[in-house]
Amino acid sequence: MPTYTGSCFCKSIQYELHLSSPEDARTSLCHCRNCKKVFGTNYGLTTKVPKDTFYLISGNPKEHAADNGSGVVIHREFCDNCGSFILEYGEMAKDHFRYICSGSLDEPELLPPKGEFFCKSRASWMPEIPSKS
Repeated sequence: MPTYTGSCFCKSIQYELHLSSPEDARTSLCHCRNCKKVFGTNYGLTTKVPKDTFYLISGNPKEHAADNGSGVVIHREFCDNCGSFILEYGEMAKDHFRYICSGSLDEPELLPPKGEFFCKSRASWMPEIPSKS
């Protein structure tokens, strides 16, 4: 069973993902306006994993919950010391999935993007991510 580790920038929050296989994770880019704002860049990059595969090892993330602009409440967890964004989940997914901020993984290259969302909002200079199953 592969284990993936991650943390915030200051290492106050540390976590592990215990996946049966890398195929249990789906990393995707999102080009929506909300992700651009939250990530402070041109897209959001998250890795969707089953909720029961995420284990908080140390620290206590702060949570911010707000309507994403379409009537859906998104919960975002982050370090209240350094501000690093750790994960997010929506109301409908909260009992089943966590969307890990890929940059918080210690080795994000092990779980590369398989797709992208809100492509109509992709920056014109940014290439498309090849689709993978």
